Amino acid sequence: MSKFRNLVIGTALVSTLSAAPAFAEKFGLGRPALPEEVAAWNVDVAPDGTGLPAGSGSVEDGEWLFSENCAVCHGEFAEGVDNWPKLAGGDDTLDHDDPLKTVGSYWPYLSTVWDYVHRSMPFGGAQTLEPDEVYAIVAYILYSNYIVEDDFVLSNENFLDVVMPNADGFIIDDRAETEYPQFSQQPCMTDCKESVQITMRAAVLDVTPEEVTENEAEAAAELKAAADAQDTAPIMMPDPMLVSAGEKVFKQCKSCHQIGENASHKVGPVLNGVVGRAAAQADGFKYSPALQNAGEEGLIWDHDTLDAYLESPRAVVQRGRMSFQGLRSEEDREAVIAYLRTFN
Repeated sequence: MSKFRNLVIGTALVSTLSAAPAFAEKFGLGRPALPEEVAAWNVDVAPDGTGLPAGSGSVEDGEWLFSENCAVCHGEFAEGVDNWPKLAGGDDTLDHDDPLKTVGSYWPYLSTVWDYVHRSMPFGGAQTLEPDEVYAIVAYILYSNYIVEDDFVLSNENFLDVVMPNADGFIIDDRAETEYPQFSQQPCMTDCKESVQITMRAAVLDVTPEEVTENEAEAAAELKAAADAQDTAPIMMPDPMLVSAGEKVFKQCKSCHQIGENASHKVGPVLNGVVGRAAAQADGFKYSPALQNAGEEGLIWDHDTLDAYLESPRAVVQRGRMSFQGLRSEEDREAVIAYLRTFN
C-alpha cells in the first residue's frame, strides 16, 4: 500500500515539474482591443456633455418616434402603461408618502436621459437609434414634462442650456462629518444656554384673536347666507343616458386625466369642477404658459368653449401642450361635457 502511494506521489511530482514551464508562459489567447472596439463600448454621456455626439432632434419628430418606439410601454404621452415606468408628471410629489419619480420630477441631469435612451432603448432593440433620433425622443420627453415648448429642437450645442427641475434636489451626504459627532455626545440637560432672549411676540406672529366690529360681523353673516343659498339651489343634472355615454368616451382621456374622489394630477390636471371654471385654475398643477395666458385673458370652460376645445385643442389654445387630436363626433363631445358636469 505504501509503495503504491509513493508511486502516485512521485508521478504527480514529475508531472508538476514538467508542466511548470507551460504555466509560466502566456496562453496565447485573444489580442489587445482595437481603439474602434473600445470606442464602441464607450458610449456614456457625462453631466457636462462629455461624450455627446453631434446631432439634433425636434419635439415634433420626437413625438412620432416616441409613439413608434416607446409608447407601447410608456404611453403616448409618457404617462406609463400598466406597471411600466412613467416618464412624465409627478411635480411636487417628492415629499409625498408615495412620490412619483419621473424624468421631470426627479432626474437631476439631462445627460442621464440621453445616455439611457441611447444605451438601452427601445426595449429589445438597444442602440438601434441614430443620435438625431435620440435627441428627438429626449426633446419629446422634456416637452411631456413641460420643460420645453413644442417648437423646441434639442442638439449637442444647446444641451447644457436645459435645466432640469430637480437639478438642485440632491445634496452630498455629509452626516458622518456634520451630524454623527453631535449625536454621539452626552446631551445637555441643564443650563445649556447662558441666557434666554425673547425674539417674537404672539401679536407679531398674528395668532392673537382680533376684535370684530359689529359692521364686519353683519357683512360676514350676509356673505355666509348668500353662499348657503347658492349651495342649496337646485342643480339641473344632465340626462343619465348621456352621462353614461360620456363616461365611456372619457376612457380616451384617462391616460392623462383623473376625475372623481381621490383624483390626482397626472400628465394633465384633475378635472373635478372644470365646467364653468376659468382656465388653468386647478391647484397644484403646472400648466403650459399658453394655457396660463388664456386663463388670465378670461378663457372660461363653459359649454361652448369646452365643445370647441374637445373638438380641436390646438385650435382653441395655440401652443398648448395637450397633444390629443380631438373628438370629431359632436355626440361624443356632448356626452363628455355631460359627464364632466356630474363632478362639479
